[in-house]
Amino acid sequence: MPGPETQALFDLARELGIGFCLGYAELTLEAGLVRRYNTSILVNKSGAIVLKYRKVHLPGHAEHEPWREFQHLEKRYFEPGSGFGVVDAFGGVMGMAICNDRRWSETYRVMGLQGVEMVLIGYNTPVHNPPAPEHDDLSLFHNHLVMQAGAYQNGTFVVGVAKAGIEEGVDHIGGSCIIAPSGEIIAACTTKGDEIALARCDLDLCNSYKRTTFNFDVHRQPRAYGMIVERKGVTIMADGTPVKG
Repeated sequence: MPGPETQALFDLARELGIGFCLGYAELTLEAGLVRRYNTSILVNKSGAIVLKYRKVHLPGHAEHEPWREFQHLEKRYFEPGSGFGVVDAFGGVMGMAICNDRRWSETYRVMGLQGVEMVLIGYNTPVHNPPAPEHDDLSLFHNHLVMQAGAYQNGTFVVGVAKAGIEEGVDHIGGSCIIAPSGEIIAACTTKGDEIALARCDLDLCNSYKRTTFNFDVHRQPRAYGMIVERKGVTIMADGTPVKG
């Protein structure tokens, strides 16, 4: 990256003096092993890659499941990335996440602990959730809910950009938006067609939250959060009850 298909984007960014975030399926060779990641990159106004992120929270399933209306085989084709980095760019501290990452509070907090001021998220979310169809009518609500919470709880802007409309017969939620550190949506797309959401983002607004309600140095209590990294899920005892403490 860039390759023959994407070089024009890098050239245009350099010509116009604008940056962009781009997601792609990454095929790479590491220590002699072929690896595949769901990846995004941040490109600056000079057309240079300044940050790469590999998706951590892979949703879906690993094998074909005939009962589904469509397959969600992300766990089959990709492996998880290893962390949430940030970079000084565009006059602030920038970070990235991909799709399902936006649903996990840890995504935002790890970047928040690095002083992130804008999180860029691309997502591709169907309206229908085959394992839990009762969620379908709430898909767009949940989409905004998690990004607004992540923005507010970490004093950061969040930019969520969707693939919307119908692709291969599957309807997607859309809902692209720009969220302020207050948790408020300050710009949003209103249809599933091609749109641009535009907002002026003064990154200094982050300070109002990072220095008060969410001043981590003053208010966080890491000693109480050990279970978050010590356990992956709920530990169940032989009698079916969850392990406490």
